[in-house]
Amino acid sequence: MSQTDKAHMNKESKPTIAVLLPCYNEEVTVAKVVKDFRAVLPQASIYVFDNNSTDRTAELARDAGAIVVKSPRQGKGHVVRHMFETVEADIFVMADGDDTYPPEEAPSLIRTLEETGADMVVGMRLSRFDDQAFRRLHEFGNKLISGTISLLFRAPITDVLSGYRVYTREFTHSMYLQSSGFAIETELTLQALIKNCLIREVPVHYRSRPQGSVSKLNTFADGLHIFKAIFLIFKEYKPLAFFSILSGIAFILGLIAGWFPVRDYLQTSYVSHVPLAVLAAALEILAVLFLGIGLILNAVTRFHIETQAVAKRLFRAMEQQKSK
Repeated sequence: MSQTDKAHMNKESKPTIAVLLPCYNEEVTVAKVVKDFRAVLPQASIYVFDNNSTDRTAELARDAGAIVVKSPRQGKGHVVRHMFETVEADIFVMADGDDTYPPEEAPSLIRTLEETGADMVVGMRLSRFDDQAFRRLHEFGNKLISGTISLLFRAPITDVLSGYRVYTREFTHSMYLQSSGFAIETELTLQALIKNCLIREVPVHYRSRPQGSVSKLNTFADGLHIFKAIFLIFKEYKPLAFFSILSGIAFILGLIAGWFPVRDYLQTSYVSHVPLAVLAAALEILAVLFLGIGLILNAVTRFHIETQAVAKRLFRAMEQQKSK
């Protein structure tokens, strides 16, 4: 969070807070979630984005005091983009409507955002959770994905799949999101890392779903989508590292393929493995091409990141001007 944001908040006495709840068929829990957030954040506006629910989710959320917004494009990623485009506030609190995240810990997440100057605070679930909170393989999959991101992007991320997050207004305005489904949390974290946003994780108690509430997450299909998102973002935003790896692989394979023709020549002054010689030459040329592509795309990516940094400074200046 920038100093300008803090100054703006202070001038307005208290920051405006919006609680965002993407929901699909959560009639069992949505009313309780809305009421619990209203109890701990009475000054906040509670939004329920109904993603084509076929049950009474929208009706019960409205009766509980939420502002219900229809979000017709199916998929959590589409809903999150819709939320960021529709709602205005100084601070955004995003959770799920399934009553697995504790609303009473929202003030702690907001306080961490304000006190540390973070752009995003994530409710980290892996230190405190009910016995049945994670489905089979989900805890392992979360650690695997978080570990992969930590390795590729050199960031200590422990719970990349958490849906309990708090953001600044500037953060939501700077995100360009593409995921359509449950890979959206991963993409939010990766975009934040790429754009040098400050991320903080705060332990929260992750509860098991109440009886009658059904998870919409598909373990293997959504897991593949998440790894696809990591791959694409790593390629697009870390092109030098990505293509250097490909270059190194092609170079090593070229050396292996070229060893036999070189050995032929050293022993007999004649190359009998001609196809391998051609393959080795092609692989070494490919290695050079990969490295060149990485260098060019890295320059382009740096230009775009620097352009966005300038745009963020202009945004802060405009906000400062408005607050005067």
